Amino acid sequence: MKYGRVYNFSAGPAIMPLPVLEEIQSEVLNYNNSGMSVMEMSHRSTVFSEILAESKKDLRELMNIPDNYTILYIQGGGTLQFSMIPMNLLKKGEAVYIDTGSWSGKALKEAKKFGKIITGASSADKNYTYIPDCSDLPITPNTDYVYICENETINGVKYNKLPNVKNSILVSDQSSMFLSEPTDVASYGLIYGGIQKNVGPAGMSIVIIRTDLIRDDLNNVPLYLNYKIHADNDSMYNTPNCWAIYCCGKVFKYLKKLGGLEKVKQNNIKKANILYEYLDSSKLFKGTAEKNSRSLMNIPFRTESDELDAKVIKLTKEAGFENLKGHKSVGGLRASIYNAMPIEGVEALVDCLKNIEKNM
Repeated sequence: MKYGRVYNFSAGPAIMPLPVLEEIQSEVLNYNNSGMSVMEMSHRSTVFSEILAESKKDLRELMNIPDNYTILYIQGGGTLQFSMIPMNLLKKGEAVYIDTGSWSGKALKEAKKFGKIITGASSADKNYTYIPDCSDLPITPNTDYVYICENETINGVKYNKLPNVKNSILVSDQSSMFLSEPTDVASYGLIYGGIQKNVGPAGMSIVIIRTDLIRDDLNNVPLYLNYKIHADNDSMYNTPNCWAIYCCGKVFKYLKKLGGLEKVKQNNIKKANILYEYLDSSKLFKGTAEKNSRSLMNIPFRTESDELDAKVIKLTKEAGFENLKGHKSVGGLRASIYNAMPIEGVEALVDCLKNIEKNM
């Protein structure tokens, strides 16, 4: 691997595209002849204002975001959105949450602090290995929104069909699938993603919100937790995460050069199929997610025992494959194969697993 890099299968902070890192490296001391690094310059400077505006423009083009949606860059990561969403979107005081794993579960628990939260469907009965039927959710006239985690990073499940939210608003945590495929933004009221999984460095979330959902009547909501404050100040009410915004902008341009999100999706399908096909044929390893709910980004799998899982993790690490240990809450192994993971990395991992299986 170039620069002595390893194949990094971390779920986040995660792998970034090597060409992007090389470009960032070349600019880290002196961005665009400004005489400064982006890490040093004022967020109020003309130079950074251009970085901010261009990144939003490129994201809007990349995702084909309609004009009636606002892009917000908010510090605090995805977890802060567990609170911000109910604080901003609960009007009548009720919401429906779909429980499909760790992250939707944490969001549901947090939302209960702010209103009446109904679990509309759950896959807890099978250890969150599938996406439940969401065709007839318990939505009432008092339902302010329906919340999903569209791709569960830990459990490796993904919605292949969006819930029927009837006349309600769909809110989606897309953190671990953000920009991995085309998204019909108009089908959602709000989309957000912590950027550290599939876009950039940790420390920020991107929120895409339908502009009419930004309220001006939330006088009791802390300023920084009010979407209107961020919208009115172009994501610069306080000093933003300038470095993360800059890095995201580089990734947006890189994905546009690749041919856009449809091209990205096809490449992700190809990579995932390589690993899933091996797991389906293996006698040693077994994928944990049901086939019709499988994620393209996060692929959890395991052997017959925790002891054997640990041995495999040790052997893969020795072979140059990092961060294959499953999340502590579920154990096993997990390969996160985000946009930036080259197909060669997945092929090399499969070859390594085949070799381990052969010699077990």
